[in-house]
Amino acid sequence: MGKHKVMDLFCGTGGFSKGFENAGDYEVVYGIDLLPQSIETFRLNHGGALAVSGDIRKVARPEIADRLNLRRGEVDVIVGGPPCQGFSSIRPNRSTNYDDPRNTLFEEFAAYVGYWRPKVFVFENVVGLATHKKGVDLEAVQEAFSSLGYETDWRIMNAGHFGVPQKRERLILIGSEPGIPIRWPNPTHSGTFRTIGVRDASRMLRPHEPDLFDAAATTLPPALTVTEAIGDLPPIASGEEALTYDRPPQNEYQRARRSGASALTLHASTRHSAKMLEIIRHAGPNISSIPAHLITSGFSSCYSRLEGDEPAPTITVNFVHPASNKCIHPVLDRALTPREGARIQSFDDDFKFAGVNRNVIAKQIGNAVPPLLGKVIAEAVSRMLGSGTGDEVPVKVHSGAMG
Repeated sequence: MGKHKVMDLFCGTGGFSKGFENAGDYEVVYGIDLLPQSIETFRLNHGGALAVSGDIRKVARPEIADRLNLRRGEVDVIVGGPPCQGFSSIRPNRSTNYDDPRNTLFEEFAAYVGYWRPKVFVFENVVGLATHKKGVDLEAVQEAFSSLGYETDWRIMNAGHFGVPQKRERLILIGSEPGIPIRWPNPTHSGTFRTIGVRDASRMLRPHEPDLFDAAATTLPPALTVTEAIGDLPPIASGEEALTYDRPPQNEYQRARRSGASALTLHASTRHSAKMLEIIRHAGPNISSIPAHLITSGFSSCYSRLEGDEPAPTITVNFVHPASNKCIHPVLDRALTPREGARIQSFDDDFKFAGVNRNVIAKQIGNAVPPLLGKVIAEAVSRMLGSGTGDEVPVKVHSGAMG
């Protein structure tokens, strides 16, 4: 049996589909994104895939079918995270009109599902979709897929529970053809992380449904920390760069990230101004550590230092600039390097990023779905498709509106 064919819509750098590829059962055949730089990165890391840069609403699906020499039913999995504008305006029957230029970006995702008829699809988005307009938007999403004949279920997943050294939350919705039970990955790491509507996220995966953590909370290892993710990288100062590793990996996570790399790349720090270096030297867990005379304004997370013994907060697109978010190294007086940000996002060190501008690369890293989160989801999907083993519990699915 050949590998399952995967399409990645709104693919960005391809972190999500790289996770599927790393799971071993999948072949990524197609990726599309509006940003040329992101598609170039996708192309560098998915050499066998058709990579298209452009507006998904202007790329005809029959043309893609011809270029791939694939037909309806020959794509097994579609993944992607369409930008979240206009969910509540979705009209379920619109997703059956595969080339309507008025489609919202979500409707384009649904139209791909309707056109290709994959066995499974994985839709990822911001956690706020679950509660926005009291759930109306998420209900519209599920109704659109129901109108195409798919059953769906969703969870809020925190990457820290699945081996990523980061408290990054995403809403994950899995859809399947009738008869294919939806399965979810079991958590591999414990931790009390915030999630929407729930004070203690170690007790909930979804706001309205008990999760799998309770039974394993006392036996799982703690979530990986920032130091465990980046502690093997050479210590460099502001404005410096290291091109080689200077010590062996110190744990399995570091060993896995370095496994395919022949040289150290992207470990170059922003050259901070004298004033910024003075601010950084005072940095603590939040902006209140900075003397008032050094700054004029900022959110609580600005000019803040990461805690080395905790998972990182969500890495943003500006993690090389301390004025924008919490991104100062736990012990060194500088912001994170692109390599350190990529490590916290679980990218392997041999993953290639297009572009020479530090800001452009940081944006690609910060916008990505962590590949390791993609991998654990892919492994659960493999079990849905019958090509994997495991004890995940199948869940009751939604074949219509959310209850």
